[in-house]
Amino acid sequence: MTELSMRPDRTPQVAQTAPSAEVAKPAVVGEELRLRRELAAVYRLVAHFRMTDLIFTHISVRLPGPEQHFLINPYGLLFEEVTASNLVKIDLTGRPVEESPHPVNPAGFVIHSAIHAARSDAHCVLHTHTKAGCAVAAQEHGLLPLNQISMEFYGRLGYHDYEGVALNLAEQQRLVADLGGHPAMILRNHGLLTVGETPAQAFLRMYYLDKACEIQTAATAAGAGLVIPGPDVCELAARQLAGADDSSDLQDDQANDLAWSALLRLVERVAPDYKD
Repeated sequence: MTELSMRPDRTPQVAQTAPSAEVAKPAVVGEELRLRRELAAVYRLVAHFRMTDLIFTHISVRLPGPEQHFLINPYGLLFEEVTASNLVKIDLTGRPVEESPHPVNPAGFVIHSAIHAARSDAHCVLHTHTKAGCAVAAQEHGLLPLNQISMEFYGRLGYHDYEGVALNLAEQQRLVADLGGHPAMILRNHGLLTVGETPAQAFLRMYYLDKACEIQTAATAAGAGLVIPGPDVCELAARQLAGADDSSDLQDDQANDLAWSALLRLVERVAPDYKD
């Protein structure tokens, strides 16, 4: 049984009535199990670092295979309640492809599905509505290269103008065009978005994109003049942070792997049930 419901921002959703008995799910092994656990860990990290918007926003990951199936959060659960087993498997339209006791939010997948379909490297898409992210998304100049953290996104950040709640499929083409080949995008008057070849990569990008926005809101609120490095220095830092610079004397090609391992240890301490 389905019914049309409304979320607080007046986005219509298809809500499915949960069955009275728990639905038996097929055993999950191999690559899907690994991805379920990695994605569940990202949901818990987003919750831990307070980047959530109650039950709204999404993180999706593409499963291997030609079916174009994805994992996404059960609609109605807080991110701190997401586990590997309660993630919902959906198709490119956002519809479940397996029985689940949980509803899904197909309207929320409009943005994700467009990017997944257009970018073969966008195995994971992460979208947030954080305070700092929304603040910078409302600023005319966008993200400024004010700090080394911001430099990661120098010349590597798309911008998409606000068109209202993302319910119109025609907007997908413009979303994809505005993202281009960038690893991240600011949705003006809306929020932040990152993509990654893995959930870990998408999360690390979002963590630092949001941190860059926090730094910018703090720096601009102080009212003092801003020091912005020259474009050559900004571009160098961007290449260094992306591991794409061969002109520096030293290289660090293990930073992201070490950071992700540390984050998994954090999740094991604060939310060990994420793997359930």
